[in-house]
Amino acid sequence: MKSFFEAIQSLFVDFLFKPFDWLRSLELTDWWTANTINWIFILICCGAMLYWMKQLRVFKSNNEDEQDTTAHSFLK
Repeated sequence: MKSFFEAIQSLFVDFLFKPFDWLRSLELTDWWTANTINWIFILICCGAMLYWMKQLRVFKSNNEDEQDTTAHSFLK
């Protein structure tokens, strides 16, 4: 059973986390390149937010937006 868990450890430490070790060492020389993944996620989140705001505007212009404050029983 011990070898099974050591195999899992080896899989993650020796193979799957290697790109993150490379990014960690890269951060000491070039911060911007090391944080490229973060910038990609920020751009994806900004795009999703813009899409969401566009959809809210579409529903509001079609009068399909329910703005009733008594939508929940605890607000009555």
